[in-house]
Amino acid sequence: MQDEALIHALLLDGKGGASVLDWQGVKNWQPQDGVLWVHLDYSQPQSIEWLEQGADLNPVVTDALLTGETRPRTIRIDNGLLLALRGVNLNPGADPDDMVSIRLWVEPGRIISTRKRRLLSVTDVANELKAGQGPARTDEVLASLLSRLVARMSDTVDYFEDQVAEFEEQALEQQNAQMRAELGRVRRQIISLRRYLAPQREAISQLLSDRIDWFSRDVRLSFQETLDSLMRHVEDLDAVRERAAVTQEEIGNHLAEQMNSRMYVLSIVAAFFLPLGFLTGLLGINVGGIPGAENPLGFGVFIALLVLVCGLQIVWFRRKGWL
Repeated sequence: MQDEALIHALLLDGKGGASVLDWQGVKNWQPQDGVLWVHLDYSQPQSIEWLEQGADLNPVVTDALLTGETRPRTIRIDNGLLLALRGVNLNPGADPDDMVSIRLWVEPGRIISTRKRRLLSVTDVANELKAGQGPARTDEVLASLLSRLVARMSDTVDYFEDQVAEFEEQALEQQNAQMRAELGRVRRQIISLRRYLAPQREAISQLLSDRIDWFSRDVRLSFQETLDSLMRHVEDLDAVRERAAVTQEEIGNHLAEQMNSRMYVLSIVAAFFLPLGFLTGLLGINVGGIPGAENPLGFGVFIALLVLVCGLQIVWFRRKGWL
């Protein structure tokens, strides 16, 4: 249970490296020891207990770190920052639009982050610190994490662009209801992904607008670069979504034209057989007085009448431009 709750606890050495701590090391940590980064699974009882009783946090911060549903945002509380961010779920078998949430409390000497599902961006930064090639300060850890969250979105955005491009190419060769349904599914995934990226853009913008005195100039530049990249991703998703909508509309129009063409043919056929059916039905009733019933030439005359009616229909349809 302990290992499941404490994903990692790293004590930064200020030179790009970090030492790994256990729960006892986390509980014994003092600000003068260096920057501490604690990463927890918020669904585990031991994580909940430490956040509520041992982390010395504002109750608002504790509730935010333990909440299940989050929307990307940045809130400044005293000299710290409370952030809720989203990253693309790159775990095996996950959908491209499935976003993994991470909650962070960042103050000059400590970072506390919580999640339920694994986020590869966090793992990357932690591995860099363990290898002695990571960020040295609290603000640099946050900048590195944000940069990797946005960078890992590139593959997902490219995936949607490739998907829509493939549908556009297929639409030139074949168009069917199944393709339209698949394209609709991709559109829903794009909309779902953008729903989280747009507020995340606002969250990073808030970091730049807040005057945090412990942010260095280089970190602010990194935030700006990350924000620009995220804005490009949002713009690319908007463009892909519009392309998908146009392609889906074209497929829908083509299918509607096919349906109208088939209904038109059926209507013409029905129009041909309507008077013929009326005449055959009228002469087929079992009552006395049917004309030609006793005449041996009656059937031939009736067939000739039906052929004449068909001929007149063809002439009339052609004059109307229906054939």
